[in-house]
Amino acid sequence: MVRSLLPLNALRAFEAAARHLNFSRAADELAVTPGAVSQQIRLLEDIVGGPLFVREARGLQLTDLGRSSVPLLREGFERLMDASALLREPPRRKQVSISVAPGFASKWLMPRMDDFHTAHPEIELWISADMEPADLTEGKVDLAIRYGPGDYPGLTVDRLMTETVLPVCAPSLMDGEHPIRKPADLIRHTLLHDMSNDGDPSRPDWAMWLKARGVRHPDPRRGSRFNQSDLLIEAAIAGRGVALAKRTLAQADLASGRLIAPFPDGSEAVGFAYYVVQPRDRPPSPSTTAFVGWLKKQAVDHDNTMGQL
Repeated sequence: MVRSLLPLNALRAFEAAARHLNFSRAADELAVTPGAVSQQIRLLEDIVGGPLFVREARGLQLTDLGRSSVPLLREGFERLMDASALLREPPRRKQVSISVAPGFASKWLMPRMDDFHTAHPEIELWISADMEPADLTEGKVDLAIRYGPGDYPGLTVDRLMTETVLPVCAPSLMDGEHPIRKPADLIRHTLLHDMSNDGDPSRPDWAMWLKARGVRHPDPRRGSRFNQSDLLIEAAIAGRGVALAKRTLAQADLASGRLIAPFPDGSEAVGFAYYVVQPRDRPPSPSTTAFVGWLKKQAVDHDNTMGQL
């Protein structure tokens, strides 16, 4: 049997008339006259060699031939409508959804975004900055940047950067009323505390940092506390005190001179690092692969810059 498509206008008229069982209502839907609908159906009946409707005094009824073809015909027109709607939509841009902690987003990722958009103008980044890590198994997020030990079961894990902490402050504090020259000078300054809940047991607090340098502070836990690292850094920039900050997040402000690291030997390495994590059971899109590649290059450039300081 030769498979060929019957006239679309006739098929469309038949489907509408079969749904309404009324030529006039089908004509209203198709914006034609009832006579035009009747003509198209007669054409179709001539081609298939048999009646599609039984015309009775009480109205139209489908014949067995007509009734058997309606479901497939209706499904076909619905798929044509879906295809038409898809063709009318503007082309969607490529998208990558990223979950990241607020401090890392604002202090490290966002300042580099122009570089990515210049290199990949066709890709849109959807950034979700949340304190709680996203569940990558739900499929709503393509990748996450996490600060932690690197043990993430069920995920593909790539280490980006290590981390250190060090005291930082505004330049105005260095030569102010109580100049900062040595760690013991911090006794006369407000200490700013990073209380972001990253669970890093190796990260020193002010009490540990001062004790390691032989400073007996009367109350090293006193001072302002911040639950996000970027807020801590902004408070230090504003001259509110001296912060024990993550070097990676403070580096741009140190390079610009908005912050000063008063002690050359003040840095302490920590056990946690920054990692890119992706679902293991879902292959990354080309856009996600491009973003991860760019991210790794930025991390290498960052490490090289840190190594020169």
